[in-house]
Amino acid sequence: MIKHYSMIGDLLKNLLIPIMALLLVTSVFAAQGDANGLMGNNSGNDTPVMAQTMTQSGAMVQAQNATQLREMVQNREQEMIQAMESMSLAEKNVYQNQNQVRLAVHTLLSMEDMIGGIGPQVSAIAKQFNNSVQNTVRAEEKIQTKNGLMKFFFGGDSDAATEIETEVVQNQNRVQELNQLRVQCNCSEEVKSMFQEQIQHMEQEQTRLQQLAQSEKQSKGIFGWLFK
Repeated sequence: MIKHYSMIGDLLKNLLIPIMALLLVTSVFAAQGDANGLMGNNSGNDTPVMAQTMTQSGAMVQAQNATQLREMVQNREQEMIQAMESMSLAEKNVYQNQNQVRLAVHTLLSMEDMIGGIGPQVSAIAKQFNNSVQNTVRAEEKIQTKNGLMKFFFGGDSDAATEIETEVVQNQNRVQELNQLRVQCNCSEEVKSMFQEQIQHMEQEQTRLQQLAQSEKQSKGIFGWLFK
């Protein structure tokens, strides 16, 4: 009986190989078009968050009080919204969520002078988050640009999902560090509140990314079992 099922499996594979080859060729061309639409206009979005709002000497502009900080954050948020206006729908799907972390990074970097001795530590973690955002954006782009037909037959992009999961684990540790530093913050309650808001945005995004990665891995496709 086991041999019988094995023969059926081999037969199915032999029949499906030509079909899969045809699907692969057509899907590659379709995916290439999607990828060009998603990644081809991204040169402005690949710029690290901390490269924004610099002085002539190249240093990050620091807010001196809560009012100035909120103005700087609002200006940066408007810049992000304007940048999204020229994006495709697929690009917007990626950036509208991840921009929350990019904005949180910008905020933490801008408040370094306002949070006392922990400022450099917070900025260092924010820069690590910034690098992580670049990685998760690229991984999510891979998921978004995977051809729907290929995903239907062969499942999701498990490599991109694994990359996201790896970043999430590291970011969850960074969130814990930020929470510990926030408790130590020698700053006003208003600044502490803004500090907490950024941490919450980061936490929420890690939850979303974790769910995205899990969903992508659970998408096996109708022929995925053949390649286990």
